[in-house]
Amino acid sequence: MKIISRSIRTGALAPPTTTAHVHGHAHDTATATATASGIRKSSQRRNRAPLQMNCPILIVISLGWLLHAHAGSGGFAVEAAISNRGSNSRSMSNVQQSAVAPSTLAATLPRFLSRGHTYRAVVGDTLVLPCQVENLGNFVLLWRRGTNVLTASNIMVTRDERVRLIDGYNLEISDLEPQDAGDYVCQISDKINRDQVHTVEILVPPSVRAIPTSGQLQARKGGPITLECKGSGNPVPSIYWTKKSGANKSSARIGDGPILTLEKLERQQAGVYQCTADNGVGDPVTVDMRLDVLYPPDIQVEKSWIHSGEGFEAKLVCIVFADPVATVSWYQNSFPIQSTDRRIMATRANRHMLTIRHIQQEDFGNYSCVADNSLGRSRKYMELSGRPGAAEFYSPKWGRLPDSYNLTWKIDSYPPLEEVRLLYRRVQMNETYQQPGRWHDFILTPEHRPASEPLTHIMSYTIKNLHPGGYYEAIVQAKNRYGWNEVSDIFQFVVANSSQDIGPEDAEVVASSKSRSNSASTGSLPGSTLLHTALLLALALSNCQFDRRRLGLG
Repeated sequence: MKIISRSIRTGALAPPTTTAHVHGHAHDTATATATASGIRKSSQRRNRAPLQMNCPILIVISLGWLLHAHAGSGGFAVEAAISNRGSNSRSMSNVQQSAVAPSTLAATLPRFLSRGHTYRAVVGDTLVLPCQVENLGNFVLLWRRGTNVLTASNIMVTRDERVRLIDGYNLEISDLEPQDAGDYVCQISDKINRDQVHTVEILVPPSVRAIPTSGQLQARKGGPITLECKGSGNPVPSIYWTKKSGANKSSARIGDGPILTLEKLERQQAGVYQCTADNGVGDPVTVDMRLDVLYPPDIQVEKSWIHSGEGFEAKLVCIVFADPVATVSWYQNSFPIQSTDRRIMATRANRHMLTIRHIQQEDFGNYSCVADNSLGRSRKYMELSGRPGAAEFYSPKWGRLPDSYNLTWKIDSYPPLEEVRLLYRRVQMNETYQQPGRWHDFILTPEHRPASEPLTHIMSYTIKNLHPGGYYEAIVQAKNRYGWNEVSDIFQFVVANSSQDIGPEDAEVVASSKSRSNSASTGSLPGSTLLHTALLLALALSNCQFDRRRLGLG
């Protein structure tokens, strides 16, 4: 390959040799001179011809050399594999020839057609152990387990009625029990005492039991508790724990193994825990354990502020969590309340209710419910008031007009409202800071409400001279004959922008989307393909320039 390449680069492709015969005549000298001149011109033309063919020939020969190298490596592997197979076949032939004589001699001896195997069967199933023998002749076939003989020829030696021979000398065991596991030997009573061994493994479905067996556990809040169960079966079952939800369904797995330890118990951890054992034989089995967490009373109130009016009715509700169960009592301004026809106490599960009918002015004030059990006491406070309820806003956050905004709200009050106060302010803000302005205060006079709506007051007010696109906050407070209510939560709204142009942020998003689209369209040609093509062209051009300079044509 190197010789061919060098010949192409130098242009010396074996030019024909010319032999001159010199005669004794004078005119032969001129003829020889002319002939030599013609030969030089012909040689120059021949030197130009390789110049035109060097570049393509170089590319073709390089590619051919690469293909030849690749095929040569594969061909060598193939030839080696064929050579190995030939030697192996000769070796196998020699072995087979050497084994012919012993097999012929042993043809008349008894031999097993079946093979020893390990069998797995579930308790209660029926299992058949094969024992097939060729050329048994007068020999006796035995089945034994350890030192105990089960059968001799067709005679049943064992007294176990579950064991019998079927289809010749195959041993059948029905109603399998765990103690049937072990090795079973089928033996030929010849001089060698050849045997065949079957191993039987009995699969036992899982079982599980709780510790203690009652499945009842108690622990105090804040302390630890350990739940334990034991599983058995073959294979040994895996055990995991779940906790049942309110719908009596198991939740996600919360622990693995026979022991589940809970640290720093909370009252929410009380409930039914389920221990599950599974070994893949039959269905998983479970056992339930109930955990009671003992803790002092914990009270939640349905409403801490209850609004009502004279002549109407109010209901105060305490939700009490306690174990042991707590006793609950009611107080007004630190004085115990006794049940009467107007003040009715009731309990439903852990909900404790105080209902006050035909409310009078002296019924307004502070109330509390107190819960006691052996582990402690808890108290929660509520207020029954005739003052208006807090205002609730119903306006959308985004305004429709660039210089005004309509604010709408609702207030509950049994007596008529006497006065309503509206406050609003502008908030100047950006990504780094927020600066609220001063409050603007308006006093509004409520309209007369219809008799069909004795409780709810719905009001609205249009705030004018606002900044387009401005961000604002508002609060409302109301007063009736019992006094001012609590200030409402802050309501935030945005005034519409007068410009419909795309905002700077939106314009950035559009621009970035276009940039990503344009950048994604580039690079469709693989870089490696372009690089290889450039190198190949450079190599060809380099050879052409080299040849032209060598011949003095460039």
